[in-house]
Amino acid sequence: MRAIVQRVSRAAVRIEGRQAAGIGRGFVVLLGVGGDDGETDADFLLDRILGLRVFADASGKMNLALGAVDGALLVISQFTLYADTRQRRPSFTAAAPPEQACRLYKYFLSQAGKHDVKVECGEFGAHMEVDLINDGPVTILLDSATR
Repeated sequence: MRAIVQRVSRAAVRIEGRQAAGIGRGFVVLLGVGGDDGETDADFLLDRILGLRVFADASGKMNLALGAVDGALLVISQFTLYADTRQRRPSFTAAAPPEQACRLYKYFLSQAGKHDVKVECGEFGAHMEVDLINDGPVTILLDSATR
């Protein structure tokens, strides 16, 4: 499972022209599910994301995690994180089939909801437009295969 985590001052996702979800300070998480992924991959990534200490403390140093700043998550499914770009036209055969990916995406969301953070999401499989203000910029790539 792969995630692109962006620290944001605000973000929103629109589906068919209407705002479906939005957050203030927090993380936008673009989440991709690979064909070999399972719940342990989702648990691992969620733990890493919630524990990332990339928010400034009183000294201005990256030292605080999402929960310490009352931050939120906006989680967007994105199978293109598994693009194979050896050819000019990307292949996505390493991405999980939609049924598996949807199940693990929903599992990730349900597990995230058990923590003391606001969790918003896009719609699995929908065409979405994501607006965000990347704060920093801070963008981190996480992959459960590289534990």
